[in-house]
Amino acid sequence: MPAKLMVLVTGGAGYIGSHAVLALRDAGYGVAVIDNLVTGFRWAVPADVPFFAGDIADQALVERILRDHGVGAIMHFAGSVVVPESVENPLKYYHNNSAKTRDLIESAVRAGVPHFIFSSTAATYGTPDVRAVREDTPQRPINPYGMSKLMSEYMLRDVAAAHPMNFCALRYFNVAGADPDGRTGQSTDGATHLIKVAVEAALGKRDGVAVFGSDFDTPDGTGVRDYIHVSDLVAAHVLALEALIADPERSHMLNCGYGRGFSVLEVLDAVDRITNRPIRRTMAPRRAGDPPALISDNRAILETLPWRPRHADLDTIVSHALAWEARLDERKAQGMRSQT
Repeated sequence: MPAKLMVLVTGGAGYIGSHAVLALRDAGYGVAVIDNLVTGFRWAVPADVPFFAGDIADQALVERILRDHGVGAIMHFAGSVVVPESVENPLKYYHNNSAKTRDLIESAVRAGVPHFIFSSTAATYGTPDVRAVREDTPQRPINPYGMSKLMSEYMLRDVAAAHPMNFCALRYFNVAGADPDGRTGQSTDGATHLIKVAVEAALGKRDGVAVFGSDFDTPDGTGVRDYIHVSDLVAAHVLALEALIADPERSHMLNCGYGRGFSVLEVLDAVDRITNRPIRRTMAPRRAGDPPALISDNRAILETLPWRPRHADLDTIVSHALAWEARLDERKAQGMRSQT
C-alpha cells in the first residue's frame, strides 16, 4: 500500500490544529506544522513532528517547507477567531484571516500542492432566516470575522477554477471539548469560548461566567449554538482530505455541526450538573456581532463523507473539556520544562 501523503498543518500548535495533527498521525499521514505561537503552544505539537515557528505570510519559508517535505495537502487553521474583537479591530482580521490566507494559497499554487482544507465558520451565514442552516443558505456575515473567512472561501473557489487544486471549506459551528485521551485541548489564556470559560469557572480559575444577552428570540432568551466536539471535527477533516484525494476534480463546502442547539443557560446547567459546583452567572448586555441562534443542517456532510460523530453529547463534550482543564496547568509546566 503506498504511503499516505504529507500534510502541512498551519496553526498546528493551537486548539483545533493540535487535534488535527493527532488525527492525521493516527490515520497514518505524515505531518509538518507551521505556527507563529501567538496563541499556540510549542508543547502541543508532538516532538517528532517537524515544527516551524513562523508566519504563513512568510512565503519563502512556506514554500521551502512545502518543497522540502513533499507536502501534498494543506490544512489551514491559522487565524484569529474572536467575534467581538473582530468588530473592534476589523483590520486585524482582514490581515490575519484574509490577506495571509491569500499569501498561503499563492504559496500552495507555486509549490504545486493539489489539496487544500480550510477552517471556515458558520459566522459566514450571519443571522440566517432559517432554523437550521444549509450550505446554500445565503452567506451574509454580520461581523468582520465571518466576512474575513468568507473572503477566503471566495479565493479558494476562484483559485481552484484556475489551477490544479481542489479544496474543502469546512464551516464550523461551535467547537468545544478536548481529546478524549487527554493529549491536547483548549489551552489559550483568556479564551472566550463558552464551555472553556465555564469549566474554568467551575475549577475556580474564574469568578463566574457572564451571560451576554438574555433577550434574544430564543426559548430562554440566551444565545443558542450547535456545539461540536473537537475530535469529531478533526475526524471530518481527515475524511475531507481523503475525499479530495479520491476525486481531484471536485471541491466541497460543508457544515460541521450536529444539527442540535443548546442555549447558554443549558450549557451552564450541564457544567453545574457534571461538577456539582454551581457557577456564578452574571447577566450582561449582548456582544456586538452575536446572532441569536446558529444551528447546522448537517445532511450534506453525512451524505458526502463517511463521517459519523462519536461524541455528539453535550455532557461528554463538557466532561472532556473539564478533564483537560483540570490538568492544563501541569501540562503547560511540563511543556515549558521540556523547552529549557
